[in-house]
Amino acid sequence: MNVFVAILGLGLLILVHEAGHFFTARAVGMTPRKFYIGFPPPIFRIRRKNIEYGIGAIPLGGYVKIPGMHRPAPSDLDTFLGPALAEAPNLLAPLERFKRRLAEGDMEGARDLMPELEQALKEASVSPHATKAARRGLNELRDGLGMDAYWRQKTWKKVLVIFAGPGTNLLFAIVLFAALYVVGSGGYRLGFSLETTTPVVHAVRADRPASRMGLKPGDRIVNVNGAPVKQAADIPPLIERSRGRPITLTVRRNGQLIPLGPARPKAEPKLSVPTATWQSLRLTGRITKEIAASLTRLVRGHRKEVSSPVGIVEGSSEALKQGAQTYFWVLGLLSLSLALLNLLPLLPLDGGHIAFSVIEGIRGRAVGREVYERVSAVGIALVLLLFFIGLSNDIGNLGN
Repeated sequence: MNVFVAILGLGLLILVHEAGHFFTARAVGMTPRKFYIGFPPPIFRIRRKNIEYGIGAIPLGGYVKIPGMHRPAPSDLDTFLGPALAEAPNLLAPLERFKRRLAEGDMEGARDLMPELEQALKEASVSPHATKAARRGLNELRDGLGMDAYWRQKTWKKVLVIFAGPGTNLLFAIVLFAALYVVGSGGYRLGFSLETTTPVVHAVRADRPASRMGLKPGDRIVNVNGAPVKQAADIPPLIERSRGRPITLTVRRNGQLIPLGPARPKAEPKLSVPTATWQSLRLTGRITKEIAASLTRLVRGHRKEVSSPVGIVEGSSEALKQGAQTYFWVLGLLSLSLALLNLLPLLPLDGGHIAFSVIEGIRGRAVGREVYERVSAVGIALVLLLFFIGLSNDIGNLGN
């Protein structure tokens, strides 16, 4: 059951991400053609107002199909209608006229030739496979030639639509952290903060019991009142469980185990919404800095911090065992991680599309399709490499 809920949580983050793209695209005049959770083949789909909504069989992501991501090029016709042309040479004349218009940059003229090309395909005698490919290609060309095509839009619109996905994940994380601070604030505290998910002390308040008992930044908390600590999420409920009674800690400092305390935790007041929001923003900044540091460590060969969807689901299900609040903290962390990962300047990630949109805005003209394809091949290879590194880490962790 926990694994199922964890998968649903991951699906929720993807839904939030794609909804950001979808609603922002509609707001600036680009009508999306599809909104999917998961990747094809579809297991469910429905069409409403010329938009296809669906659920894919491969639950590893999702996508929103925005029309005309790339400027139509003559080579597109060879790709889409090549098989049909091989079976029906009479398509050559209308195809060449269409390609000539695209080569000249006459997009309106090419759009005017669409009915002629569609009629020629309808009258041609070609196999079902070639017909299906040609019709799919004509739909792509029609989207690319439409006035709401992505490549036609102003740079700020393109950047806004692409940034909206990770931006919505970022906002979701901030709101969720703030809500957790409000709900989970109060209770008993010793007056120290931890480094995100690890039980390592980040800071100690001088006017709180943690400072008086000798706790220092960099200490790794091993147990609380004799109860073992494996991760940061274990500590708050153990302190809360004391109900104000004295607490002892055991920490690892410079390779040695050091007992600290006892000290009586202090009852803390509930946080207001503005204070919780500020704390959420501070936490988001700290986690962002830590994720950036982990990426630099990855470049230097420290690959153990990378995880795949297998590890994400496993970690989320473990968090569920410790309670709903712990799970929601992990969900916020995953949402923030998803936002930052997608902002890496690699195609096909959102950051890559943002970078190319800015480059095209500076150049004043579109980047060629072949450049996109070559850069995307490199980006896909790097993303797959990260996936397989994370998967090997997760399999090793499961084995242990």
